[in-house]
Amino acid sequence: MPQEFSHRVVVLVDEGSNPFEMGVATELFGLRRPELDRPWYDFALCAPRPQIAMHLGMFTLSGVGGLDVADTADTLIVPNRPDPLAPPSPAVLAAVRRAADRGARLVSFCTGAFTLAFAGVLDGRRATTHWRWVDDFAARFREVDLEPDVLFVDDGGILTAAGSAAALDLGLHLIHRDHGAEIANAVSRRLVFTGHRDGGQQQFVERPVPPVPDSSLAPVLTWARARLDRPLTVTDLAARATVSPATLHRKFRAELGTTPLAWLTAERVTLACRLIERGELRLDRVAEASGLGTAANLRLQLRRHTGLNPSAYRRRFGPAA
Repeated sequence: MPQEFSHRVVVLVDEGSNPFEMGVATELFGLRRPELDRPWYDFALCAPRPQIAMHLGMFTLSGVGGLDVADTADTLIVPNRPDPLAPPSPAVLAAVRRAADRGARLVSFCTGAFTLAFAGVLDGRRATTHWRWVDDFAARFREVDLEPDVLFVDDGGILTAAGSAAALDLGLHLIHRDHGAEIANAVSRRLVFTGHRDGGQQQFVERPVPPVPDSSLAPVLTWARARLDRPLTVTDLAARATVSPATLHRKFRAELGTTPLAWLTAERVTLACRLIERGELRLDRVAEASGLGTAANLRLQLRRHTGLNPSAYRRRFGPAA
């Protein structure tokens, strides 16, 4: 049976946009996913002109709708800009402002945050952008509450990602918001992506390459995921990885941009979300099975990571929903 569309995502492709970020949006929101057995997104591209040169003139995009398509978006995505300090065209800025005025969700990837800022929709809001441009952004847009060292920022109706890879993290975060952890993880597996990082993790900045590359954390992560219901500690993870706790912290920071404890808590919250989505009603059972311990801690961590308490999460993503 054909899927029904319930939410329209439109990517506004401007001159010099990065094809990778456009591809990320297309992969996440544009491909049909019949295996999920639920309504998916209605997806479209639009551009200010009939033909748009992509980054460095790699190819020309044509055959997409004009900016009037942006007026139909429930979510409007603005990708990066090759020269972020140059204001976009008045037509593009007007399209962004119209979307904001009618309450559409606004999303930027990488330096696309400059487009939103030039449009004035980020004033008084939290946002981020690529670490190479944070000083220029902060100097130019003093009314924006810039968070310079995170992967992405979810400020409710406006979400901004730090860079090209972080666009994938933010896109999966949006799917999580719209459809729940179970569906977001199913899409992540379909992409052969190891699981998206949360927005509070630090951006990867330039650092010296070690003479001997560290071994991957994948084995210890797999081991820990199979034991989330047990009282795991950072010392346990370090022992499994046969390194000291201090070395484990450095490896987590280098490979995942977070700490072992923060990663472990996020994995437990994700498991708790899956259990709620599958119909588990007893909070004490969810807390025990996910390793969060108590119903009180489950409530605290679920609200911290999703913005919802267990009852609200169940109403939105549980079997009845």
